[in-house]
Amino acid sequence: MNIPHKWREQFPCALIEQQAIGESRADVFRLRQNDVTDLFLKSEPLEELGELADEIDRLRWLRQMNLPAPAVVDEVTESHRHWLLMTTVPGRDLASAHELCAEQIINILATALRTLHQLPVALCPFDHALERRITRAQEHVSAGLVDETDFDDERLGQSAEDVFAELVATQPSTHDLVVTHGDACLPNFMAADGHFSGYIDCGRLGVSDRYQDLALAARSIERNLGQAWVKPFFEVYGVEPDEQRMKFYCLLDEFF
Repeated sequence: MNIPHKWREQFPCALIEQQAIGESRADVFRLRQNDVTDLFLKSEPLEELGELADEIDRLRWLRQMNLPAPAVVDEVTESHRHWLLMTTVPGRDLASAHELCAEQIINILATALRTLHQLPVALCPFDHALERRITRAQEHVSAGLVDETDFDDERLGQSAEDVFAELVATQPSTHDLVVTHGDACLPNFMAADGHFSGYIDCGRLGVSDRYQDLALAARSIERNLGQAWVKPFFEVYGVEPDEQRMKFYCLLDEFF
């Protein structure tokens, strides 16, 4: 894929490596330069339901809140695609940080989420109220953006329409609003030298129920570290797990 012309001129000798980790619909590249700190490129087609513009706004806001995240260096629209150029976050993501033991990963993730969730919701301009997210889920179904082959095991073989009907029918009555990451899986949290170093893939950050994050974090922990580490995660975070809300927010995630 050709990167924008202005960046080809700005970084003529850079090595550009496509990144494979993560399940984002965007294309992600690492831009390596000799004796200069790496940068990241992120790109997606220009479309109504794209998330890259949302991510740019949220990265800038996180930096305003003095929370660690990539800094936006530049953005370009070219060849019917939206492009973001951003700084790197030190270290490795928690799914790839093999130098860390499971207990360290749990402590870093729980602490990073608790820090984010303690921000005053009044300061966050991004509203991810449940009714908005359900509307967006329905838009994704209508646009054919839901990958039915990627459903969790218990829903494989079902249609997006049937899963959406289940989503609408099982909405929780309890809402505990905090500033959430929105996609709180291990690959979206970075660590360096044994400590949390930053949030990445922040396009879905916004005010939502805390279980938007806790549910996806628990699922990611189970897949990467094993079920036995889910309970210690909730103990470090400091709440009793709500199984009904965990199930619902994993269900909601099928549409994103």
